[in-house]
Amino acid sequence: MHPAYILHARPYRETSLLLEAFTRDHGRIGLVARGVRGTRGQSQRAVLQPMQPLLLSWGGRGELLRLNAAEPAGSAPLLAGDSLLAGFYLNELVLRLLPRGEPQPDLFWRYAECLGALGEPDAPMAWELRRFERDLLAATGYALELEAAGEGGETLDPGGRYRVDPMTGPYRVRDATAESVSGAALLALGEDRKPDAEGLRELRRLLREVLRHHLGGRELRSWQLLSDLAGARRGREGDRG
Repeated sequence: MHPAYILHARPYRETSLLLEAFTRDHGRIGLVARGVRGTRGQSQRAVLQPMQPLLLSWGGRGELLRLNAAEPAGSAPLLAGDSLLAGFYLNELVLRLLPRGEPQPDLFWRYAECLGALGEPDAPMAWELRRFERDLLAATGYALELEAAGEGGETLDPGGRYRVDPMTGPYRVRDATAESVSGAALLALGEDRKPDAEGLRELRRLLREVLRHHLGGRELRSWQLLSDLAGARRGREGDRG
């Protein structure tokens, strides 16, 4: 049995599910869970929920393997509202950026750690997501340079402003623009130290652009949902004000 999480599930034929799972030892894999949508498979289907730590076994060859058994491996984090949406965002990131069949044990435990942090009361959700985005980029070979800028390797200046090329890293710019980020925010991300609120906003914009580049310019569905919810909140606050 292998430690794993379900990233995504969708119906397949009359009684089965197609699953994408993130496993500790085999990375992301595709599975067919047969018979779990019928009456007899209800208890098994209840186990196969996203963000639930599991132990899985499977067999077969090729792109889609046959799920043989699944059982809980611990308690699922208590996610609801924004934290639940953040959990689905993590799943979409892993699903879209991590190739199948590439073992990533360190990233697997970072994913589990991030889910656990999101389930804590008053969790610094934005910071936990930025940390995971950084680590996912590094694990997939797209690590950001967060210490130096330019071809000369000049140390980042906390008071400086930078643009970040997804492939070549930061370069200094003269003026603060909506696309630039402070050296202080970049250094904080590299040192795993939570920046101030403005730094977090800058890192969110930066990492979204970097991720979009590595996704071939495509958007994540979670981004639109997050934007819609933020717009709805602003509208409610305006109504109250």
